[in-house]
This record gives sequence, C-alpha cells and structure tokens, in this order.
Amino acid sequence: MLGPRRAKPVSRPSPPASRVLSPVQRAIYASGDFTINAALNALAFVFTAYFLIHVAELRPALAGLVPLIGRAVDAFTDPLMGRISDRTRWQWGRRRPYFLIGAVPFGLCFALLWVPVPFTHELLRFAYYAFVYCLLTTAMTVLSIPYLALQPEMALSYDDRTSLNTYRSAGAMLGVFAAVSVRPLAESFGGGPTGFQFAGFVLGCLFALPWFFVYRVSFERPEWREQEVSTTPFFRGLVEVLAHPNFRRLLALFLFSRMAIDVISTLLILYFTHWLLRSEDFERGMVIFLVAVVSALPVWLWVARRTEKTQLFAYGAVLWSAVQCVLFFVQPDWSRWTLFLLMAVAGAGYAAVDVMPWSMLGDVIDEDELRTGQRREGVYNGVFTFVRKLAGAVGVSLVLGVLDLLGFQANEPTSDTVRNSIRLLAAFAPLAFLAAAVISAGRYPITRAAHAQIVAELWRRRARSATRATSSTQSNS
Repeated sequence: MLGPRRAKPVSRPSPPASRVLSPVQRAIYASGDFTINAALNALAFVFTAYFLIHVAELRPALAGLVPLIGRAVDAFTDPLMGRISDRTRWQWGRRRPYFLIGAVPFGLCFALLWVPVPFTHELLRFAYYAFVYCLLTTAMTVLSIPYLALQPEMALSYDDRTSLNTYRSAGAMLGVFAAVSVRPLAESFGGGPTGFQFAGFVLGCLFALPWFFVYRVSFERPEWREQEVSTTPFFRGLVEVLAHPNFRRLLALFLFSRMAIDVISTLLILYFTHWLLRSEDFERGMVIFLVAVVSALPVWLWVARRTEKTQLFAYGAVLWSAVQCVLFFVQPDWSRWTLFLLMAVAGAGYAAVDVMPWSMLGDVIDEDELRTGQRREGVYNGVFTFVRKLAGAVGVSLVLGVLDLLGFQANEPTSDTVRNSIRLLAAFAPLAFLAAAVISAGRYPITRAAHAQIVAELWRRRARSATRATSSTQSNS
C-alpha cells in the first residue's frame, strides 16, 4: 500500500533581481532628462520670456497664457499617460517602447515652436504658438511619464534611488546648458527670427536622438511586468492616489519648490536685461550657476547617505534662499564677479532642492503598494509631472501678467517702476515659495528607517504570495 505522497519541498522565492545600471548606463539613461529639461528650460528661460515677447512680439500677458494653455492639456494627458503605461503589456515592456514612439514627434514639435509665422494679427500668432506648444508638451508626456515611472523599478533601495536621481539631475543640468545656448546659437545663425528657426531645428534633432540610447540601456523587471493590472477606473484611481496623505505632503513640497525654480527661471533673463542692464551676462552667469550645480551633486549625494532626504532638501533651500535675499540689494554697478559668486552659491543650493523630491517619490510609491497591493508608478509620475509643469506655467503667467499690468513692453524704454518690480519679483517671489517648501518638508514622515520597514513588509508579502501560488500549483498537479 502506498503511503501519502510526500510534497515537494517549497522553495521560497529569492529577493528581487539585483540588476543595477552601471555608471555609464546611468549617464546614458540621464540623457533622457537632458532632453526633457533642456526643452522645459528653453521654454521658461528663452521662449516665453524672450522669444514670444521680443521676437514674436506678443504682449507679456498673451505670452504668459501660452504655457498655461499647455498645462491645461497636461492636466489630462499626464495622468492618462501614467495609466496607459501602467496597463501596457507589450512583449517589449510597459514603459520602454514609448521612448521609441515619442522621440521623433518630440524633436519635430520643438523645432516647429521656433518657426517665425507670417501672421500680422497678434491673436493668430498667439494661436499658432499655443497650438504647437500643446503638441510639444503631449510628445514630452509620452516620453517623460514612462521614463520617470521606470526609475523605482530599476533602482530598488533608498540610497540607490538617490544615486540614480543624482545622475538624472546632472543630465538635467546639462539640459539647462542647452537651453541657455538657444540665444547664442540663434545669433550664430544670423540672429533674428531666422536664427531662432535654425537653432530650433538643430536642438530638435539633438533632443530626439538620445531616446534611442535610453531605450537600449534601460530595463524592466519581469516580476513587475507580470503583476496584476489594476481594474480601478481611471478617475477613481486618480482620486485614490491624491488621497494618499504622504503623497499630498510630497506634492506640496514639490509644487512650492518648482514654483520657486520656474519663477526665477523666467525672471532671471529680465533681471539681467532690464535691472542690471547686462543682457550679455545672463548666459555667462547661467554657465557658472550650472557648473556649481553639477559640482555640488556629488557632495549632496555623500551627505544624502548620512542624513534624511527632507533634511538635505532643507539645507539646499536655505542656502539658495540666502542668495535670493541678496539679489534685491544688487545694483547695476556691482562687480560682475560678485554676481557670479552669488550665482554659484545659489546653484549649490538649487542642486539639493531639485534632486530630492524625485528621489522621495519612489518611496511614496512603495508605501502605496503596501497600502493597496498595487504598483502605480505611472499614475504617480503622471500627477507629479503635471504638478511640475503646472507650477511653472502658473508662476510664469502670474509674474508676466503683473509686468503687463505695469506697462512692460518689449523693445520700448523700461520705466523705473517696471525695473524695480522685476528686481522685487526676482528676489522675493522665489523666496516665498522656498519657505513654503521647507515647511512642507517638515511634515513629510518617510525616513530611511520607515522606508526599510516598508520594503521589508513588501518582501514578506510577496514571499507569502509566491509560496501560496507554488503550493496551489503543486496541489493541482
């Protein structure tokens, strides 16, 4: 008589694959941030505040409305793209195929944005640039949302995410270099509307190319791709994400910090041109600023391994805020090198403010999985990216609207009232937003120890699920 069949020993699943990107692969992956940040900063630094006003000859109020209309489109497309990438189940992956789909439209739309249109009526010019702007932001959404959603999957640990986001931030800073080069590049092509058209074409090609290499070096973990697709309706899932308390706290921190970044990005070229009367020093100052940002990133990464992310964010914000206070007192006859020194100090603080929120987002997504059992990187990054764009559009629209009310006009003598208003806004508007961001950081509770507990519980849960699945398979056999 046969005894009971002995069950085969159940092997516990091994921890998630330890595959990580090499330093070279991280640098190539960061080139995606180079293109997106270059485009966004070209829109903020040059397109809205300079090209639309001085070249396309739109009123400041209409120029400020162009990005605001684009953000209205993003309010729908960013979260929707996150939902789409979460639910994609192609054999090539959930996220990476969109790098190939969006690359060429992204470069083409960027080039079209700088085309001088032959319309004599101001509203027709406004309609053209607003329409192409919306096309460009949609193409960026197709690329950036899957790109950002892929990060928590490739970098699993608390510190590895900080490392990958440091590489991303370095790539983003190189993108700012490209954005600052728009005016000099246009001048090299003869200047004026035609010069900007050729500059837009060259940069459009440059921005499309890296995405083919990003596709090559990035990867997706099979065990994440095989997770069950959420059946929660789109808007209900969006409400659930926004109901996540710690995500709301992170959103507040991110919103205020991005408004500080984008407001000063728009006003700085006007500050150099109309307050300091040194338009030619804008690009030089930005180069020093960006060199300081890139140089500070390894230092902040070293500090990040020894402190909490919110503390590091606050250190950077305070350092940057000190420079904002001094900007109000800078006079046109001050030494150029004194101003450049201030730009360098501000760059060091900016580096921490820029990199930390993105590093913290992956930790919030892990907490959401613990709460709901779902991985929703796409939706979270869609909302996050929309807030990043919305903050810039609202800030830019507000400050340009104020200048329009004060009578600011391109190619006309600038009154003392407008000059002092530019100085006041450039110094204190970002300072107010930075203060609100630091207050928000103090309310964010996910520390290194808390995240370690989240990850450990997630692994125990996955191990139990895998064991049950294995036992069920053996019973059926």
